[in-house]
Amino acid sequence: MIVIINPNSTVAMTETLLATARRMMPEAHIEGWTSHDGPPAIQGAEDGAACIPPLLDLVTEAEAAGARIIIIGCFDDTGLAQARAITDCVVLGIGEAAYARAARLGRFSVVTTLPVSVPVLEGNIAALGLTPRCARVRASGVAVLALETDPATAIPQVLAEARTALAEDDIRSVVLGCAGMVDVAAHAPDFPVPLIDGLRAALERTKTL
Repeated sequence: MIVIINPNSTVAMTETLLATARRMMPEAHIEGWTSHDGPPAIQGAEDGAACIPPLLDLVTEAEAAGARIIIIGCFDDTGLAQARAITDCVVLGIGEAAYARAARLGRFSVVTTLPVSVPVLEGNIAALGLTPRCARVRASGVAVLALETDPATAIPQVLAEARTALAEDDIRSVVLGCAGMVDVAAHAPDFPVPLIDGLRAALERTKTL
């Protein structure tokens, strides 16, 4: 069983992640769990810290329920190291998975939500030793919850920043730096370089485990 844990309390986001995962891997047993004690959205280090204790409780519960693989459905990879330390399950971060896929293609840029998220992602990229591969982490100015509540406005804004990255950054791919951006690539099927979504990258990794 694969359990996708959304560390924020927005059930609609969990449902979107789960629906995407089940379309991608219809043969797999996949569940989506929401951290109801987490913040409504994770935007920056303060939100990330607040969501870790309830997230770790869910990691323990998922292992007890029979999970073999846990995917943390937050692009910040919130609580990833702590989760790996308390379970024998394979724990994947969607940010880490996306960066690994992008790095195989060459230089990449990340398009995330608000400026407060940029330092967190830059730190994660540095910790993975991928700073030389990352041209830039860009804020689109789109709040996390806007991707659920107003996608008609939010998605074009994210894609506009991705096009700016392509024009300015000398890159081979654009990483979509928020779990809520899971549907963005479908709105730009002819984008000149890959738009890499972290959930799909993590699910691809599960196929090799």
